Amino acid sequence: MMTDMMYKDIQTGIGIRPLTPLDAEELCNMMTVSREHHAPFEPIRGDLFYTPTEQLNRIIDRQKQAEHDQGYYFGVFELQTNQLVGHVSLSNVSRGVAQYADMGYFTHASHMGKGYMSAAVKLVLHYAFYELHLHRVQASILVHNVASRRVLEKNGFQAEGIARQYLLISGKWQDHQIYAAIHPEWKD
Repeated sequence: MMTDMMYKDIQTGIGIRPLTPLDAEELCNMMTVSREHHAPFEPIRGDLFYTPTEQLNRIIDRQKQAEHDQGYYFGVFELQTNQLVGHVSLSNVSRGVAQYADMGYFTHASHMGKGYMSAAVKLVLHYAFYELHLHRVQASILVHNVASRRVLEKNGFQAEGIARQYLLISGKWQDHQIYAAIHPEWKD
């Protein structure tokens, strides 16, 4: 596993870097351990998803997306232990007159409530705005997901509206609150 972090938040004790194939097993372990806890907030996935091979395939697919400026996949690591404690993605990167991406994130179930994801989202926003030169980053969360709402609001995202029956989560089409951070308005 690579240990050089792309961006660090020393105060919180986390860093981010793109996930590599060497992270597949640790990513698989995190997803498997967190499976039950995150089930109400995630799509229903079969057992194949929770294998090192499938996680390796996800990482390789995201690396290809990054090569084509279509998406980016970051691991969130504790600086002291170098343990993977989450991931943040920028997907559906749109250029031209749009200049935006969708953000998604996931925290290891045993590391929730430590401020790790708030810090990681801030680091990824910095990357999105200052390295990728995006104008807008948007995220959609289940309307009842209070923890995710806090992560976004701490990072300057503003609520824009409800997307009705937006995503198939936990086997049901569910409403999502759409949030966005706009580069000229965002303060690092």
